[in-house]
Amino acid sequence: MKHVDIYTDGACRGNPGPGGWGAILVYGTREKELSGGEALTTNNRMELMAAIVAMEALREPCDITLTSDSKYLTDAVNKGWLTSWKQRGWIKADKKPVLNVELWERIDSLLSYHKVCFVWVHGHQGHEYNERCDRLATAFADRFRV
Repeated sequence: MKHVDIYTDGACRGNPGPGGWGAILVYGTREKELSGGEALTTNNRMELMAAIVAMEALREPCDITLTSDSKYLTDAVNKGWLTSWKQRGWIKADKKPVLNVELWERIDSLLSYHKVCFVWVHGHQGHEYNERCDRLATAFADRFRV
């Protein structure tokens, strides 16, 4: 399997509000930047979309290290929440429905296709790729501002 490093970030101007996401895929010496957004969304949705679109961009199963400043994303996978939510019919431990189910289902499907290690990094702490992803995400969110 090819190893790909993926860095992601999401941003929202208001929550909900105009949002954007950014991702950088690194394979060897090659880098690919991806970004997008929505006119009315939430920060958590943008964090998830960054990871989804980045993983979906890969044409074959890969060994991925996905680095994000989103505890929502990394903890859901690393702490087993995603597995538990799915087993309980997308209900959280507090008996409330899981938000963004359609996005979590896409992530779950991608995790059965790729081998992914999620790594959390402090946001806005000078991490080169995290800062670049933040600039991609916020630039896209700003496109929707009037």
